[in-house]
Amino acid sequence: MSGVVYLLAGNPLVRGGRKDPLMLSFFRDVGKAKPRVAYIGTASADSLEFFDAMRERLQANGAGEVELAPLCGLDADPAAARRIVDRADAVFVSGGDVAEGMDGLNAHRDVVAALRSRFEAGTPFMGLSAGSIMLARGWVRWAETAGDTDELFDCLGFAPIYCDVHGEADGWDELRALLRLLPAGAIGHAIRAGTALRICGGVAEGI
Repeated sequence: MSGVVYLLAGNPLVRGGRKDPLMLSFFRDVGKAKPRVAYIGTASADSLEFFDAMRERLQANGAGEVELAPLCGLDADPAAARRIVDRADAVFVSGGDVAEGMDGLNAHRDVVAALRSRFEAGTPFMGLSAGSIMLARGWVRWAETAGDTDELFDCLGFAPIYCDVHGEADGWDELRALLRLLPAGAIGHAIRAGTALRICGGVAEGI
């Protein structure tokens, strides 16, 4: 049975070691004191600065050891990344850029397979911002020049939905662009800043 998935939009009012009710809820669902967390940071090119900040935040809300799965740049070590994923009690997918994050993962298909295996075995997953979109079904590779067109690409699909995060300031323009690339009648979930979707057993709950 697949595990629970939390899609967090991010909360600008929660920084550093402060408590985040959404992360606290996630770690209650993990159901283990000080769980070991595998950190997937491809959306931020495995930025150590971002990792250090997020590790502090995760540990302030219930995580035990947080391990960066090294998948980007000269320090990439897919074998080590897979070992980190295989021994984790929970998986966190960081924010950053969705397309870069998926490109970084797809360069290491064995790691993607390990993530899918852990999810199907019931390991809880949590995404933040771009990481939430990566856990959903798909996103848009934006046109870079006037002659290009926006293109839909697949994400991990552990959350069987399409979504966007913290886009309320621009009227959810990117979510609307995503929906234009999908079949008529497709649904997109708008996750406002400071909120999340909790998905378990195919049921999505706003929290």
